Amino acid sequence: MAAEIVNPRSDAGSGQASAGPAHTGNESAEEPFDPAFALHRGGKMAVQATVPVRDKDDLSLAYTPGVAKVCSAIAENPELVHDYTWKSSVVAVVTDGTAVLGLGDIGPEASLPVMEGKAILFKQFGGVDAVPIALGTTDTDEIIETVVRLAPSFGGVNLEDISAPRCFEIERRLQERLDIPVFHDDQHGTAVVTLAALKNAAKLSGRTLGELRAVISGAGAAGVAIAKFLLEAGLGDVAVADRKGIVSRDREDLTDVKRELAELTNKANITGSLETALAGADVFIGVSGGTVPEPAVASMAPGAFVFAMANPNPEVHPDVAHKYAAVVATGRSDYPNQINNVLAFPGIFAGALQVRASRITEGMKIAAADALADVVGDDLDAGYVIPSPFDERVAPAVTAAVAAAARAEGVARR
Repeated sequence: MAAEIVNPRSDAGSGQASAGPAHTGNESAEEPFDPAFALHRGGKMAVQATVPVRDKDDLSLAYTPGVAKVCSAIAENPELVHDYTWKSSVVAVVTDGTAVLGLGDIGPEASLPVMEGKAILFKQFGGVDAVPIALGTTDTDEIIETVVRLAPSFGGVNLEDISAPRCFEIERRLQERLDIPVFHDDQHGTAVVTLAALKNAAKLSGRTLGELRAVISGAGAAGVAIAKFLLEAGLGDVAVADRKGIVSRDREDLTDVKRELAELTNKANITGSLETALAGADVFIGVSGGTVPEPAVASMAPGAFVFAMANPNPEVHPDVAHKYAAVVATGRSDYPNQINNVLAFPGIFAGALQVRASRITEGMKIAAADALADVVGDDLDAGYVIPSPFDERVAPAVTAAVAAAARAEGVARR
């Protein structure tokens, strides 16, 4: 049975953080109470047993000598580890702290609050236990070897906030060596939710994905993954722009990742700036920060979609976007159509773990996006192309779709 990850300050399981002042270590007595520090004091999670240890009989079953029987059985048949430990319900959330929440390279210690947050989102929204692991190295080989050695304790690995382009190689090489799902959420979670929102926006406008030309601002982990995933799902075309302009086959300064991207995207081989690419485009997807000039937004095709996902400041402010776009989405919770990874990763891992999948395939991700889009159903309108993270239908729908897709693609083991 799995141990339950809980809020260490909850009152009888209520989940309410205990009251008390926040201390940052350098505030004065006059400084105001800060609820963020209050909530984080002592950490946001702990481990709680799911079996009782009330007397010597309980102790002899939970630990020695009873545990020896289970260990011996697993030694004879390693597959039993899934039945008699928490392995099949727990994910490692692994980071090196190099690309955190728009804060950048802040290191493993400073990244730990984010990893704890990710773990409690796994539990809250997908019923999946998760353990935050912040590594004291940024070396690609060392990260891979460390995760490989940790892997026997986990049913899946969620890579988080690892900078590009190392994140691509780390994920690829880990998945080649491990028979459990390895999923870089900054790439694939963002891509899944973006596809779901885009499918519904297209449906609302009476168009298909194949009729749309998109422009992505940002060629990091999210931008590269979104571009590839949307093309896999049938998007007509997409151009990606980085700080130096549009990723095109004529550029000589491209990394290996961007060179591959240039071969897959930008059919017309447009060169120049992001603004050049936006002229006549149907979709803008922002995963870079910065500000897109209003005239560039105005130059997009009639009935365009603007998904400006930078936080806290979208690349196109919604007030500007609504002047020209039929559908507007952001990464913020205080505007309609929040494109939030929490809509995807808990259900994706829950579905994969449910069937003991060996990996998460493109088909499983597309199934997740379809299920997420379908939750909106007949309520679809310009202000509702993607459901709320608090919609209780989301995780079960994504979980079921991913599990079914895993079976269909032959990566499920039960």
